[in-house]
Amino acid sequence: MSLLQQSRKILTAFVLTLVLTITTACGGNVTQVDRTTPPPGVSRDVTYSQLERGNTAAGQSFGDWVVQTSQGLIKDAYVRDNNKLGVVISPQVRPNEVRPLARSLVEGFRKNFPNQDLTVLVYAPDKQLILTARYDVQSRQIQYS
Repeated sequence: MSLLQQSRKILTAFVLTLVLTITTACGGNVTQVDRTTPPPGVSRDVTYSQLERGNTAAGQSFGDWVVQTSQGLIKDAYVRDNNKLGVVISPQVRPNEVRPLARSLVEGFRKNFPNQDLTVLVYAPDKQLILTARYDVQSRQIQYS
């Protein structure tokens, strides 16, 4: 294995560990959304990017945080209903790094939005779905498809 490949793997592992560590530290108290009422109307002064990142304040914050702390590995992210996270990865992410990245995202997502089933959708840079990771709160298992 070349020094460049080995360095890349170490850097990727470090970034994923950093994401998990910061996510755990920044978890704080997250309130659950009452799903029986429709979400409040969107005011006219909300920008389009805010609509894309999350349809709740907690989702918006988590989506922003994922993009900001990914160090360029994730180009875009959105959170819907505090249980679905979609991310668009950058071309820097190699195919063998997608699954570990998805696992890290599930772990961070689970810590911020506990006690519910979660889905993480990973999209290629061309916005084609390449991996779905589903976390089952009862079994505490992640299934990939």
